[in-house]
Amino acid sequence: MNNTKRRMDLVLLPIVLLAAFLNGYGIWNDQYANSYYTTAVGSMLSNFHNFFYASLDSAGSVTVDKPPVVFWIQTAFAYVFGLHGWSVILPQVLAGIGSVLLIYFMVKPTYGLAAARISALAMATVPVVAAVSRTNNIDSMLVFTLLLGSWFLFKGSKQSSAWRILVAFGLIGVAFNMKMLQAYMILPAFYLFYLLVFQAKWRRKIILLIGSTAVLGVVSLSWAVTVDSIPEDERPYIGSSETNSVMELAFGYNGLARLTGQQNTAGNAGMPNGMGQGNNRDNRGDSTSGPNQTGSGVPGAGQDVNAPDNDKMNGSNGLNTMGGMNGPNGNFPNGQMPNDMEMPNGRDFGGGMGGMFGTGEKGPLRLFQTELSGQASWLLPVVLLGCIAIFAGLRRRNITSKHKEALFWLAWLLPVAAFFSVAGFFHQYYLIMLAPPIAALTGAGFVAMWKLYRERNGWQAWLLPVSVLLTTLFGWYIMQVYNDTIGAGWSISELIAGILVTVILIVMLHRTHRWKQSFIIAGFMVMLIGPIYWAFTPITYGGNSMIPAAGPTGSNGMFGGVGMGMPMGNGAGDTEMPTMGGRGGMGNRNEEVDTATLNYLKEHNTGETYLFATTDYNQAAPYIIDEKAAVITLGGFSGSDPVYTTEKLEQLVKSGQVKYFMVGGMGGRGGNSDISDWIKEHGTEIPTSEWKTGTDSGSMDNGDMENEAGLGFGFGFGFGGQTTLYEVKL
Repeated sequence: MNNTKRRMDLVLLPIVLLAAFLNGYGIWNDQYANSYYTTAVGSMLSNFHNFFYASLDSAGSVTVDKPPVVFWIQTAFAYVFGLHGWSVILPQVLAGIGSVLLIYFMVKPTYGLAAARISALAMATVPVVAAVSRTNNIDSMLVFTLLLGSWFLFKGSKQSSAWRILVAFGLIGVAFNMKMLQAYMILPAFYLFYLLVFQAKWRRKIILLIGSTAVLGVVSLSWAVTVDSIPEDERPYIGSSETNSVMELAFGYNGLARLTGQQNTAGNAGMPNGMGQGNNRDNRGDSTSGPNQTGSGVPGAGQDVNAPDNDKMNGSNGLNTMGGMNGPNGNFPNGQMPNDMEMPNGRDFGGGMGGMFGTGEKGPLRLFQTELSGQASWLLPVVLLGCIAIFAGLRRRNITSKHKEALFWLAWLLPVAAFFSVAGFFHQYYLIMLAPPIAALTGAGFVAMWKLYRERNGWQAWLLPVSVLLTTLFGWYIMQVYNDTIGAGWSISELIAGILVTVILIVMLHRTHRWKQSFIIAGFMVMLIGPIYWAFTPITYGGNSMIPAAGPTGSNGMFGGVGMGMPMGNGAGDTEMPTMGGRGGMGNRNEEVDTATLNYLKEHNTGETYLFATTDYNQAAPYIIDEKAAVITLGGFSGSDPVYTTEKLEQLVKSGQVKYFMVGGMGGRGGNSDISDWIKEHGTEIPTSEWKTGTDSGSMDNGDMENEAGLGFGFGFGFGGQTTLYEVKL
């Protein structure tokens, strides 16, 4: 008997292999992955100071905008395998596979082998899971850590094991150090399940809960409090924060601001001529140019959609029309965004466009809208009807483990779904948080409906065929929008097959037939046609390492469900937006080392510590990653973080640490105007012909977008800016 229990489930093996293929195939072709994070890993490899803080640049001057735990793991992999795109992606591939296994082992003891297999297959084929797990973004590792904590919670609660409960809550604290408050979205499920299942006297139960919460708090805030307690001149600036504080970053920009949509306005002037809100560290929420604005007249301090979370660039309101965007000097009127337009902040960009990043309109049905439904919502009809089946026979004195675990998954699913239904800002790939409860409830619910169908249990027996019909109809609804891209065969095939299987299940409901079980299984497989196809799209159509999302066309890029080659009316003719899909995708320019630049800087280095400093991290990225060169980024991701003052720059130059400065790149943005002006005032411009191969690599070759119509805003978000090299000697 024991040998039977320990025998490998041969059905699980192909599910795991499928997950490995979806998550890992082709990652070796992704040279830089999310270059923002890969650059940080390159810097972290150089010394412990950079490693501990997750420093973006070699000088340890500014951090990335997230806590360091995932980057610590990626750095360890890069240390062993060398720094490559695939080596920093590999931990997320393994995390995605691990999540499939954890779902299987959490569902199996209570709901049985069939439910565990279905749940594992559902988890492996949630499209957004496949899209995210094949990048070096944080979310795949976050979900794995939360699931591991949930596994300890299940074990600890059922066995009344205090140490397992402490570990469970501690792991949420570890997850907090991956992506801050997003990790806390499952706390309602943890508290509810503990109170329902853990067997002990109430006094001990409450004391342990208080202790577990304390562990959660200590682990969560350990890094943040440590960093914030260190004098600011002895540590890097906290990237994307407003007050150089990890705590403020956690509970503001990476916390409540996600719900309200009021994103960091610290450096939104990086659009040409101050397009956006300006550098409003003292004027948050002011959409007009203020005294602190650094972008007006100086292409400079803006945040940009090429961010890891791409929430760095806020505009004013929304966009009712894509026309009328050209203003003086090819930019927007008065140096501001046109009325009713918002830059990428997850809200509306054009009325029916469902948000510039495809997040749909706020409301209770947001997850069912075209913009989001393809990521993780395919099986929600099964979840809904499956939960009805699970709780149909619930009696007050007969609450079983099945009910309690279903409540856990619902307490994970519902608050997360509610958040995404009303949140002001998020990206499509955040929906990976929905995947575990959807997968678990799909397996548990489908098997519950299966049992009721087999037992011909009145109206409840109809839940199974109705779930097949509704889910396949929903799958058709999601896919038919993309018929022009993928052909109508996929959507129509799922619809016809779903209707056919539904009819057969209804006909067989009151009959005994040896094929009955086969048709039930066929019903589930038909429901997976859509999600499996969507899960393959990052492989078949190309993914986006910066903003990963599943889907055959626009959902991989900037505009969600809108096609990438969308013409933009600008008052003087339409401008074709360059395609933004493919590896690297929107905004990820994937610059490479310019041999002429590298040779010039090395030949003219006279003992300086750093090869050069730059206002654009994209310029630094390939040199840090490929050449292991020491490079300074003067303003973090966007160039807008106040990392350096002119006094600090002067000290760097006088002490012989750096003498070359690259200004420009992403629209010529130069951090803040004081820094740019100081470099230009004290530096000597080096003729481009002396240090650069061909045209300026800081602009988008052949995609500059500064056309005769005057749209000074290239949608690779290079903005057509020129890169200038200055030599500063004092």
